[in-house]
Amino acid sequence: MKKVLVATEKPFAKVAVEGIKTIVEKAGYQLVLLENYTDVNDFYSAVADIDAVIVRSDKVTKEVVDAAKNLKIVVRAGAGYDNLDLTACTAKNIVAMNTPGQNSNAVAELAIGMMVYMARNAFNPGTGTELKGKKLGIHAYGNVGKLVAKIAKGFDMQIYAFDPYVSADVMEKDGVKAVNTVEELYSICNYVSLHIPANDKTKKSIGHALLSKMPKGGCLVNTARKEVINEEELLQVFEERADMKYATDIAADTQAVLNEKFGTRIFATSKKMGAETAEANINAGLAAAQQIVDFLEKGDTTFQVNK
Repeated sequence: MKKVLVATEKPFAKVAVEGIKTIVEKAGYQLVLLENYTDVNDFYSAVADIDAVIVRSDKVTKEVVDAAKNLKIVVRAGAGYDNLDLTACTAKNIVAMNTPGQNSNAVAELAIGMMVYMARNAFNPGTGTELKGKKLGIHAYGNVGKLVAKIAKGFDMQIYAFDPYVSADVMEKDGVKAVNTVEELYSICNYVSLHIPANDKTKKSIGHALLSKMPKGGCLVNTARKEVINEEELLQVFEERADMKYATDIAADTQAVLNEKFGTRIFATSKKMGAETAEANINAGLAAAQQIVDFLEKGDTTFQVNK
């Protein structure tokens, strides 16, 4: 009997675990749970005879892969997969997957919520501004970016987007104006919602050159990854411009300094919470379980990320 391990330092909701169990057992597999673990050695032990693994933000390192003698597939329940060692997985012929789109609405709603929060002076007394009529730039028009644009239309915002991997026709069909360069996006928009992944090309790519181009009162909203922000240059821009604002779902390494210097112009959630909704939790867990079954039974590699 094949074994599927759910390894979660921070467990799925009970209803999600029950749904995963139903999918796994219907396929004739055994579900193994490792929840609330605090010692990574427990992960090494649990994975020893496992065929498939589902994780959330848990790190699937080379050590985990080496400890897993029968592992065929690992699925990150979520969109980002920088917690998976793809090189180690590939070396052992282990398929690595994510579950794109399952958390997208939760992240998109958070992005819009942070825009409202920043526009209204962090809900402190004083005159704020409205989102209506403002120009919103979507930096990367993927699953989350599309939903941010859709929600923002309800606020009567003007939507722009830049994504070299998405056709301008797709954006225009959604009522979004495509721009030709990232510099143009930042120069035009009052708000920029950031959705790029963290990789060798994007790390520290959002810095002085782009942020200094934003209109007066510009606000950057980051629900992507902290690694894409050049923190030193962000600090420089904020010292040069008293009108700039920054809201992030991924606290900066220098967050304490930023908070002390700039007060309510800077906001960071206490922990990454873009996908922290009951619906996203359930959706991602069930999708991960189904993808494992589809791979083991049919060889379906639709969401493989280490091709």
